[in-house]
Amino acid sequence: MDPVKRTCKERQVELTAADLPLHCPLPSQKVWNSHPRVFLPIEKTGEVLCPYCGTRYVLKGGAARSGH
Repeated sequence: MDPVKRTCKERQVELTAADLPLHCPLPSQKVWNSHPRVFLPIEKTGEVLCPYCGTRYVLKGGAARSGH
């Protein structure tokens, strides 16, 4: 999907570590002002739902692994 055409109505978005920190809506989403920007903690679990629009974000490769 073309990133420019993304909206919060898209229910699942895959991200990479390069996209972190994660916030919704994303800058590439067409309706960037559809709700207040909220930062979402995806690093520990590898997925998270936006509390405003319900978009599910999935981190490619899963949760970040701790070096400790």
